[in-house]
Amino acid sequence: MTLTSSSALPLAAAFDALLFDLDGVLYIGEEPVPHAAASLDEVTASFGTQRAYITNNASRTPEQVVDVLAKVGVLATVSEVVTSAQVAAARLAADLPEGSAVLVIGGEGLLRALEAQGLRPVRSLADSPVAVVQGFHPDVGWRDLAMASAAVSAGLPWVASNADLTIPTAQGIAPGNGTLIAAVSTATGASPLVVGKPNTPAVFAAIERCGAQRPMIVGDRLDTDIEAANRAEIDGLLVMTGVTDVDTLLGADPIHRPSHICLDLRALLQVYLAPTTEGTSTSCGGWTFTAGEAGARLVESGIDPELGLRALAVASWSALDQGADAQTITESDAAKAVKDSLEARSD
Repeated sequence: MTLTSSSALPLAAAFDALLFDLDGVLYIGEEPVPHAAASLDEVTASFGTQRAYITNNASRTPEQVVDVLAKVGVLATVSEVVTSAQVAAARLAADLPEGSAVLVIGGEGLLRALEAQGLRPVRSLADSPVAVVQGFHPDVGWRDLAMASAAVSAGLPWVASNADLTIPTAQGIAPGNGTLIAAVSTATGASPLVVGKPNTPAVFAAIERCGAQRPMIVGDRLDTDIEAANRAEIDGLLVMTGVTDVDTLLGADPIHRPSHICLDLRALLQVYLAPTTEGTSTSCGGWTFTAGEAGARLVESGIDPELGLRALAVASWSALDQGADAQTITESDAAKAVKDSLEARSD
């Protein structure tokens, strides 16, 4: 897989809808990601591109998501927000009679989503639930997980909003819903139906809302955002503002390889220069690398480290596909050259 070919237009102009992840793309914790809000404003003003916001975080309602975005300078409407809680509730509503009681392990986002689908959220096994829905919330504790385990062991259907093992916070990486799911799975031997990214229901819901013909997912995670793009067979832009580091990108397997790579959202307003490959050589913006079973090798250095990262990623993936070892690639002189260039870049 190679990165999408270059266009004479700014990147955002090539798509009629941009489907944004939130954590790690627009904000981290309560802090805005630099350049994100201003870039989105300019994209809308310049191209009128539709936007949707897809979040695997089931703890918030769409209204709360809009409020959080506003605090980091991103103006959105409720109709533009697609939460994994909404997708989970819709999935349950497709199988359960109206008014059915559903045990909620999670926050208000799940409660409101179930109510919107005509289901009755409950917090206790004494309320005779007929299904379990689980989503991330920082207040989920042992007693909640024990109750979920009892319900799942009794044979109730179990739907999870997402399976992200980690979430980014202002303090660093923290356990996500996938970690909480793992506790219940370990206790019961069962696995839930997971509806959030990298699965495609939320992506297709956002595309349908936009009426998009050429959408692109914008995210910071290979194992959710980019995998979801590849599963949905649409473009996926990886921004390096969240949890994915250079080593993880270079070692990505095919399902986790993005069609575009950018350091931050300012790239949406720029012409996207994609690497070109001829034989074993991959080049982009003055950077050239060769790829083989021994890994990627630097032939020529360029000035812009973002372009170097794109070229190195393609060369590294080619080397992986030829049998190179991921550790050899990430510890190579080629990788060190790009990492050093990225560290030296002034914003």
